[in-house]
Amino acid sequence: MQDIEAIGAIIGQLSDSPKYTMLITTHQNPDADAMGSSLGLAGYLRKKGHQVTVITPTDYPQNLHWMSGNDDVIAFDEKKRVLVSQLFDEADIIFCLDFSSLDRIRELAPMVRQSRARKVLIDHHLEPESFADVALWDPKAAATAELVFRLIVQLGDTDLIDIPMGECLYAGLMTDTGSFRHSNTTGDVHRMAAVLLDLHIDVSNIHRRIFDNVSLDKFRLLGYILNEKLKVLPEYKFAYIILTDAELKKYRSKTGDTEGMVNYALAVEGVVMAAILIDRVDEIRISFRSIGDFSVRDLASAHFSGGGHRNAAGGRSKLSLAETEEKLLAVVPLYQQQLLETV
Repeated sequence: MQDIEAIGAIIGQLSDSPKYTMLITTHQNPDADAMGSSLGLAGYLRKKGHQVTVITPTDYPQNLHWMSGNDDVIAFDEKKRVLVSQLFDEADIIFCLDFSSLDRIRELAPMVRQSRARKVLIDHHLEPESFADVALWDPKAAATAELVFRLIVQLGDTDLIDIPMGECLYAGLMTDTGSFRHSNTTGDVHRMAAVLLDLHIDVSNIHRRIFDNVSLDKFRLLGYILNEKLKVLPEYKFAYIILTDAELKKYRSKTGDTEGMVNYALAVEGVVMAAILIDRVDEIRISFRSIGDFSVRDLASAHFSGGGHRNAAGGRSKLSLAETEEKLLAVVPLYQQQLLETV
């Protein structure tokens, strides 16, 4: 679904088009693509004359706070419920970015469902829930930032992309392609990057702010994980990590500190699938990664109420941490032949 013309009609392409009150929201625990696409789109819509507010369902890592427009983002919590509810009630248009189902936005989900505003979905995850009036959806896109860029370009507004917007969109593109090393790095990805580079964005500074801005506590947590918590099952080409709530507290883990740590398990020689199980008190959150043709999305969807992409997916469990590990270790053998055949 790539209804770019319909989105253009909604936001207005003429100088005398109506100006609207717009909200942009994205998934819980937003990453660089979620925030980069949201803030990049917000910058564009403001240039079109609209009033725009970005609302996130939870807070997000400090290493994303440098993005242009961050100071005006509203991260939902109970203290802000009345304000946020009012904003949803008053909105003319709601943009939903980088998530395919409303359960990914937690307490904001009923506000989106009940709002009379027109709803626009921009996303690249599989099997989107049917809640939006209009959608720009492409599971082959590397990042939601790529879709926002595509929207702006195809609406004839490439010249409106400035350096701050470009930095936001580049951050989303860079991170969701694994710094342009994953299989979703296409010619279109590089062509988009080239356009942004021609704006003279500071790519080394973007990379440094996101990847080279690590707290001492996070480094110590990583050292503990690699030394004490990483388990490798070579008979399945599988590696996994388990983190308890007590361990997270011991290392003063903050939002985003565990982001990407599953990739260290996947980096072990011979491993084709990795997982990290994290105790979040109310549920166990699971992140899966894989290489090649092995689909962690299928595994997560079938056994852990999850979804995502073929090589990067998430799941959840209401069982205890020990019971979730036991279930995972019972599930993995079902995929042994596929895992052993994946290179």
